[in-house]
Amino acid sequence: MNNKFDATYSPPSHSHSPVSLKDDDSGDHDQNEENSTQKDGEKEKNDKDKPQSSIKRKAVVPGPAEHPLQYNYTFWYSRRTPGRPTSSQSYEQNIKQIGTFASVEQFWRFYSHMVRPGDLTGHSDFHLFKEGIKPMWEDDANKNGGKWIIRLRKGLASRCWENLILAMLGEQFMVGEEICGAVVSVRFQEDIISIWNKTASDQATTARIRDTLRRVLNLPPNTIMEYKTHTDSIKDNSSFRNTKITL
Repeated sequence: MNNKFDATYSPPSHSHSPVSLKDDDSGDHDQNEENSTQKDGEKEKNDKDKPQSSIKRKAVVPGPAEHPLQYNYTFWYSRRTPGRPTSSQSYEQNIKQIGTFASVEQFWRFYSHMVRPGDLTGHSDFHLFKEGIKPMWEDDANKNGGKWIIRLRKGLASRCWENLILAMLGEQFMVGEEICGAVVSVRFQEDIISIWNKTASDQATTARIRDTLRRVLNLPPNTIMEYKTHTDSIKDNSSFRNTKITL
């Protein structure tokens, strides 16, 4: 099963992964922004004092007999207080890296310990992006791209998120290197899932991503789908306002 994602693979029940996101201890990062900024500053200073080799991250590779994915991916998590203005700098400080994986088995070790989107509260997001791409509009891999957006009524986020990321890891979109990552956004009135691609101007590719999204999520034919370029998101500082709607 080289470079294929086997959705029938069962996660091991004895995983020793340290990943465990509980909503009650995830905190509200914005409320601690001053302390966080101070700590980040101290960490940055300490990192600068260390030799470069000592802070270099070890490459993530598949283990023996594991099933490699075509790309390495990284899980991220963010939570913020709604209504507060967010600059790209404060947003970047607010997104927390959970971990990176290179194989089917490593994915399940993380995923089986993570809270499902439907069990999150408040204003929270899970991000799953190719390693080296930050879940930010301004990232070099994202800046000329955009995202397809689907708004979900409450209760559907967990299933749709799982179907989306399994399809992404399994290379079901068949658009080369166009896919950057996916996001599930938990909000008070609705939940939103989105998939980000590199080239917003490539209409044939964005249409193929849309059609694949419909299929893997088994969406009804009249489902409203929205697309927004990251350039537009940067202009109005919003992910989900002023989108282009398609059926």
